Amino acid sequence: MGWSLFLSNFLHSSSCPLVVTDKSKLLKCPKLPLQQRREQHGNKKTSKVVAYHGLHRPPYKLDALEPYMSRRTLEIHWGEHHRDYVEGLNKQIGKNDVLFGYTLEELVKVSYNNGNPFAEFNNAAQVWNHDFFWESMQPGGGNMPILGVLQQIEKDFGSFDNFKEKFIGLALTLFGSGWVWLVLKRNEKRLEVVKTTNAVNPLVWDDIPIICLDMWEHAYYLDYKNDKGRYVNVFMNHLVSWNAAMSRMARAQAFVNLGEPKIPVA
Repeated sequence: MGWSLFLSNFLHSSSCPLVVTDKSKLLKCPKLPLQQRREQHGNKKTSKVVAYHGLHRPPYKLDALEPYMSRRTLEIHWGEHHRDYVEGLNKQIGKNDVLFGYTLEELVKVSYNNGNPFAEFNNAAQVWNHDFFWESMQPGGGNMPILGVLQQIEKDFGSFDNFKEKFIGLALTLFGSGWVWLVLKRNEKRLEVVKTTNAVNPLVWDDIPIICLDMWEHAYYLDYKNDKGRYVNVFMNHLVSWNAAMSRMARAQAFVNLGEPKIPVA
């Protein structure tokens, strides 16, 4: 996969970083070409858009993660919960399309509004989070990363075991619902494990996500009931996609110079 595709899919910094209390002020943002066309054409009516963001399927069959994550869990988690977030977001944008024209990543950053989120933030972030979560797993996943990803983890955490212990520890101490992430910190130029509550994700702090784990109850209850420890360990040992992590690290190096070790492009 070439760098051009990496770059075209990667995170874009928001061009409207200030906190605003009136969403109409976002109309000045150059990320909204639709609004520019509105200003040029006045109040001329156009065809109604009925869908702005789509429901993306996981990159594997719904039963491909068994026995570690059941088809039934995917049917409910992806087919119902994830779908509800997509439909909810589209309804919100349909009622007031001030935020129409942003990519999903840009929409997450802008609607977060520097900690004063708009109503659209929860659905936008949850759609992004779930897309990223499905891609953070693969059939036959788990075990240890290889090559540069492993070297970077060892450099930043001391050892893979230290990283794994920290990731699991944060997951088990997360209060309520949320997410656990391996991220690349842009300014510090290092990997770190962070946890977020509810729908918040590291994009809002300009961190670069590498992998994530959904710690909302609907992600694990059907398969593991209240045994969060077993769920988290199964994710690390059998589900996490280090192939996805390697690709994301390669993209990240276009923005953050990590020096050695070099992360090979798959």
